[in-house]
Amino acid sequence: MIPISPPDRRALARWFPTNSPGPATIGEHVLATGVGRWWADRPVQPSTVAVSCAGHVVLRGNPEDLTPELLASLAGNRVEAPARLLPALGAAFDRLTPWERMIWTLQATPQPATVAHSVTVRRLEPADTDAVQELGPDASWLSASWGGPRGFTASGHAWAAVGRSGCILAVACTYFRGTGYEDVAVYTVPDRRRHHLALACVTSLCADITARGHTPSWNCSLHNRASRLLAWNAGFRLVREYVHYAAGSPVSHPRLSA
Repeated sequence: MIPISPPDRRALARWFPTNSPGPATIGEHVLATGVGRWWADRPVQPSTVAVSCAGHVVLRGNPEDLTPELLASLAGNRVEAPARLLPALGAAFDRLTPWERMIWTLQATPQPATVAHSVTVRRLEPADTDAVQELGPDASWLSASWGGPRGFTASGHAWAAVGRSGCILAVACTYFRGTGYEDVAVYTVPDRRRHHLALACVTSLCADITARGHTPSWNCSLHNRASRLLAWNAGFRLVREYVHYAAGSPVSHPRLSA
């Protein structure tokens, strides 16, 4: 597939789900922030389009026009696509691993989260960029949907539990910002887990999202018990389940010689 210019909102609605929790927020986030890429099988009147951001892809189109060569650029991503496109995806990569996912939305009052007096829960600012980078590679995924730590801290969409030294102990953020829903992500440094810091950050972030007139949403693996428990304690309730697929390496096709 080839990169294309961003569509307008009407074109986005024709191709992708909008104003709903889950994968719908990806295209809306890329359109609003410019972080991510748009793809199509051809530049004019495409029959297949995709949007990608932070290792996630939403794919829509006509399976009859999809070839392994076209899909090769989506390798290494987690792809959400309708069932009719799965045979083409399966033929394009050496493996296509299904991941069962759960979508939740904020529907209940969160459990109280008390943190130590030495910890402050606050919105991150550009001055916190170095502290985000110091979280290390294990947390680098958290800022990917904002183009990296600088865009992440400047977004105004992240709340953190910060120690007296200025180090970040836990952080919750809008990972994908849609027009009606904002998908929440959270990270806690390993030695500060089970201290209610993540819950405190999520609660503050959700209040902020609600004040913007949006609904917080949560997207996690069916098998991630810790994430499911945190979502429940923060007031999220299950809406639906779906599957996305981790695409492996492109299938190689040897050239025919005369």
